[in-house]
Amino acid sequence: MPSRSDDPVAAALEHAATLIAQDIRSLAAANPVVLIDGGSGAGKSSLAARLVRRWPVLGHVQLVALDSIYPGWDGLDQGAERALEWILRPHGRGYLGTWRRWDWEAETEAESHAVDPALGVIVEGSGILRPSTAGLADVRIWVESTEESRKRRALARDGDTYRPHWDRWAAQERRHIDRDDPRALATRIVEIP
Repeated sequence: MPSRSDDPVAAALEHAATLIAQDIRSLAAANPVVLIDGGSGAGKSSLAARLVRRWPVLGHVQLVALDSIYPGWDGLDQGAERALEWILRPHGRGYLGTWRRWDWEAETEAESHAVDPALGVIVEGSGILRPSTAGLADVRIWVESTEESRKRRALARDGDTYRPHWDRWAAQERRHIDRDDPRALATRIVEIP
């Protein structure tokens, strides 16, 4: 197994997190909103975790993964809409947001989680960067990676749980990309090998 310094994916993610932290610092905002979009397995969650560790604003940052909100395997668009209604719009208006976790096993909503408008927030997940959300974000990231690399990483991560749903989910991602052109809405594009 290569060391972190020899891992081109880890190196690209580290470099991107450093640049995004600089983007956030340059905003001079107390509660910035960051959206991270990209295909499944592109590195969104890993990038978000690195950004949390480097958060350049006083206080902690709130991280919400759309994987916790999507209402099942056919819910990419609905998950993004839930994030818009439950998190982004309230945060942008200075109100407390509340989102409900999706219980994938029970196939129903579970407990609620609050989002403090006084703190920054990162929302990461496929489908989050679209015209309806872009104006509510200070920093908008598109994570680009080849389908072959993404699929290898996603299936290594989630294995047989995800394998039967890959094509179904990928079709929703393609519709999102064709319709919303998230790459064009991004303030920074991150290339991951």
